[in-house]
Amino acid sequence: MKTLAILMCMQIAAAISDSSRPTTDTERDANRKPAETLAFMGIKAGDKVADYAPGSGYFTRLFSDVVAGKGHVYAAVPGALYEYPNIVKGTDEILQFAAKHPNVTVSFGSVNDTVRYPEKLNVFWISQNYHDLHDSFMGPVDMAAFNKAVYDALVPGGTYVVLDHSAAPGSPADVTDTLHRIEPGTVRREVESAGFVFDGESKILANPGDPRTAGVFDKSIRGHTDQFLYKFRKPAR
Repeated sequence: MKTLAILMCMQIAAAISDSSRPTTDTERDANRKPAETLAFMGIKAGDKVADYAPGSGYFTRLFSDVVAGKGHVYAAVPGALYEYPNIVKGTDEILQFAAKHPNVTVSFGSVNDTVRYPEKLNVFWISQNYHDLHDSFMGPVDMAAFNKAVYDALVPGGTYVVLDHSAAPGSPADVTDTLHRIEPGTVRREVESAGFVFDGESKILANPGDPRTAGVFDKSIRGHTDQFLYKFRKPAR
């Protein structure tokens, strides 16, 4: 196990130091803490990973390096997000990357369609977009059905990792739309209801100084929001 952990750390370090990473990615490393995030996820060579709502592909590119030739990354773009210019631009960048990296597949479709994959996954990752699933422009999504689909997409023992902006306790339901935040407890309740077991959290992106009263794009807090990172596991049996 110790040897595997060392190997995983080496793979992650190599991915982060890859000279082909765009400057727009490396400039975000200080705020996104990729080494700690990927180590917490437990991602390794050979894994099959879903990067759900991948944005501009920051994590898609890192995942591609780590899982290497025997692994695969499924960058799943739900159609409701593809209406936004920044998502269109970011997706185009992922498509250009995928054209040169055969271990990356980009898919488009409805929320339900983009949780279906041609093989079972080891890891399902959603970063700063779980809260969007609660908003009207996304459906809103039937969260019980969505999380059950994630459960079904994973191998036994597979992991479901959620990173999002934290909302204050007792926030109104529309905080997911007004401030682009969500209560961590809401995520736990919904994901565990699908049969997942809570497998830990990381405080690496927590910011106790964030009053959680401003939207995540507000210049007073952008890039420094209080974020929670949760890992859930599908039971091995």
